[in-house]
Amino acid sequence: MDIIIRPLEECYVDQVCVLEEEAFSMPWQKTAFLEMIEDEKACYLVALKEEKVIAACGLRNILGEGEITNVVTGEDYRGQGIGYFLLSHLMEEGRKMGVEAFTLEVRVSNSPAIRLYEKLGFSGEGIRKNFYEKPKEDALIMWKR
Repeated sequence: MDIIIRPLEECYVDQVCVLEEEAFSMPWQKTAFLEMIEDEKACYLVALKEEKVIAACGLRNILGEGEITNVVTGEDYRGQGIGYFLLSHLMEEGRKMGVEAFTLEVRVSNSPAIRLYEKLGFSGEGIRKNFYEKPKEDALIMWKR
């Protein structure tokens, strides 16, 4: 795989925003990504193919628990193991930051993402009612401890 994993830098933020806009009904704004770059308790990674951002994900270290904030893979690159590769790297970086357990929310209807997270060792532990908007949907709360 000729994919390079690198910390998010300001020069990649616009590309990450485009990925988010294509994938999510309520994408993060540019300022949120810029804040992640500056936050020493956060880690945000991008997967690059020939300097093009094809996937991205981030986490915040909250008292030793890693909240995975968002995970996005470009449509043309889904199903190729890039998300697994990127998230594995993100969790390794989280462990270096002192993270002992990881959590995330995912739409209950997002079967491909749920399968990916289960493959990485996450398991469902609860539901957040009406967590998502556009459209309204519950979130499955997943943990890897």
